[in-house]
Parts: sequence; structure tokens; C-alpha cells
Amino acid sequence: MARGINKVILVGNLGDDPETKYTQSGMAVTLIRLATTSVRKDREGNTQERTEWHRVKFFGKLGEIAGEYLRKGSQCYVEGSIRYDKFTGQDGQDRYITEIVADEMQMLGGRAGGGGEGGGYADRGERPQRSQAPRGAPQRAAPAAAAAAPQAGGGFNDDFADDDIPF
Repeated sequence: MARGINKVILVGNLGDDPETKYTQSGMAVTLIRLATTSVRKDREGNTQERTEWHRVKFFGKLGEIAGEYLRKGSQCYVEGSIRYDKFTGQDGQDRYITEIVADEMQMLGGRAGGGGEGGGYADRGERPQRSQAPRGAPQRAAPAAAAAAPQAGGGFNDDFADDDIPF
């Protein structure tokens, strides 16, 4: 294999609201702090939790979306690559930083202000690509009422859309 793979997949919660800045050319750059927690049992059978904090950067349209819709406590799915950078601090010391440069992001969980409905595609197992519908465009509603209600007479409900298949 001539090339390597640099792929990161994270599912976690935001520790703070996103910070969005714009480059001189007008491109959005959004930074979030994402916490992932793993749980394991130690030798005595006690549950041990370990939380890792990740710096995640979004660029361009994805950065605008992340800055607008993500909030502290939001759960999200992120795909990207890991990047290590070195810079010199104001005190002259070399500083190192590790961050994830995101290629894809999906908001998980419910809306942060109530609303009662789930957070989009994660509830149905669908994975939209980055070229999503423009803001303000209506999203497809899940055929939940039709799928949840059994047919009269107890027969098999055979009408489902191919969109319900997760692959």
C-alpha cells in the first residue's frame, strides 16, 4: 500500500459553545471541544470512566453549520483526520497541539430547546453526505405514523420506503 490512512471517528458531547472565526477570504473556521467517555471495569469489578477531550476544527460550509447549530452539551458524530502542529509561544517555548480536522459532522440527540423530536438523521440510521439541503429547506419526515401503526386485521405491513434501509 503506497498511502497511509488517517481517519478519526468520534461521538461525544460539546464542552463549550463553538467558536467561529472567519479568514480574510471569508471562510468560516469553527472550533469545538468534544468529550468522549469510555467505561470499563477494573480488576475488582468497579466501573471506571475515562473522559478524553478533543479539539475539532470545521472549515467552510461545515464550519458555518457547526457554529450555527451546535451548542454546549450537544451530542455529535464527527469524522475527520488527526493533525499535529508545532508553534512557538509568546514566551519563546515550543508548543504542540493535536486537533481533528473534520470532514463530516452529524448532530445527534434531541434539539437543545425542546421540540420533542430526535436530532435528525441519527434516529433513523441515515448518513447524509456533506452536500445537504440548503438551510431552511424542509427535511423529509420519517414515515413513523405509517410504519408504527399495524394494518387492520393484523396483517403484515409491507409498505416501507427503500430510504428506510440503512445501507
